[in-house]
Amino acid sequence: MSFKYDLDTIRFMSLFEKITRAKLKDTFFLKEKLVFVVLPGELGRALGKNKSNLEKLERLLKKKVKIVEYSEVMPQFIINMIAPIPVQDLVQQDNIVTITGKDTRSKGLIIGARAQNLRELEKIVQRYFPDLKEIKVI
Repeated sequence: MSFKYDLDTIRFMSLFEKITRAKLKDTFFLKEKLVFVVLPGELGRALGKNKSNLEKLERLLKKKVKIVEYSEVMPQFIINMIAPIPVQDLVQQDNIVTITGKDTRSKGLIIGARAQNLRELEKIVQRYFPDLKEIKVI
């Protein structure tokens, strides 16, 4: 799996690794937010003590930043992507993932207006797990 990055994205990645000293797997934009995907076990280092690294990055980049821990297991990666939204259950069956929301509000946040959040989540997960067909929320 290889990704192509523009010059600005490479600069963001370099700055992230310099400030956090965490190993980075990928970086991409999600709406106005810059998302950094770190290797497993690197989330604590990336966030820093009391989220100091996160706040420093947001200040320097003048953008909202989200840091997500990568997982080789698709359901865990999906949970990491939608955190801090609570999930009651997540089941993977035949490359279709079904998320059971904890309440109506959390389901709405996962799905988004006109299922926009859900489709974006599918595209992001398919970057790492191309076999994924669909994500459903019940």
